[in-house]
Amino acid sequence: MKVLMVLTSHDTLGNTGRPTGFWLEELAAPYYAFSDINAEIVLASPKGGKPPLDPKSNEPDFQTELTRRFEADPAATAQLANTVRLDSVSQADFDAVFYPGGHGPLWDLAEDKHSIQLIESFIAAGKPVAVVCHAPGVLRHVKNADGSPLVQGKKVTGFANSEEEAVGLTNVVPFLVEDVLKTLGGIYSKGPDWGPYVVNDGLLITGQNPASSGPAAASLIAELNK
Repeated sequence: MKVLMVLTSHDTLGNTGRPTGFWLEELAAPYYAFSDINAEIVLASPKGGKPPLDPKSNEPDFQTELTRRFEADPAATAQLANTVRLDSVSQADFDAVFYPGGHGPLWDLAEDKHSIQLIESFIAAGKPVAVVCHAPGVLRHVKNADGSPLVQGKKVTGFANSEEEAVGLTNVVPFLVEDVLKTLGGIYSKGPDWGPYVVNDGLLITGQNPASSGPAAASLIAELNK
């Protein structure tokens, strides 16, 4: 099993001057879900190299057993320091793709033509796509073969408006994940704020928030084992 994990290269929260990037738990939890079953993992980002970590995600309140494991894992941290460029990867080389969130993807991956084409090619090839937290926002411009939005008529979840409000960034982000999914015709649902909540609809797996990243990876593995 070979899994591509796509991380953001964007490091600034709008015009606030505050740093952002990917959310550590959303990388670490699925990373070990995959590596612990001996899957081959490739990390990619738009710019390649070391992607920006949202520093808040590594504060004590947000650390988990798996984030600490990742930080202490020389092989994992070396891989993170040298992600491949997104425009150099091909769907044909992988069995599935997983997008961790953090606020960064709303600015770069949501608008990145390589990311859009990559997701479209995975779906067209019958391969599963998993996106968690803010990463469902990367589906914003992704289309089906007939030109309709990928999420149209599909059951989906993603970072809830109530969660964005709780972190005080409703008026900072370029768009709200929940609103965009609904506007595109997605059948959006959510669980309690900050609790794990995953929705499967065919090849598309969506998770609501950081706590959903491990369960979303488990759903992706289950889909691959069908």
